Amino acid sequence: MSAQPVFFSRPGHLHPETGVPPERIVSQPVRVEETLSSELLLNGRREILISHGDRVYRLRHTSNDKLILTK
Repeated sequence: MSAQPVFFSRPGHLHPETGVPPERIVSQPVRVEETLSSELLLNGRREILISHGDRVYRLRHTSNDKLILTK
């Protein structure tokens, strides 16, 4: 199965963060082999800490079955 890029387009508008016309922005779909399951990541816990550079983030699995990432 080959992944097809997804194109977003709103002619005449610029992307608020990049200043690039949206029709020039391409979002690549995530390949299955690059996906990490939340069950594997959390390993039975409801909350984990993730270090990224000099910051620590908290990933929490809520009672509503949602994931929340906070600084």
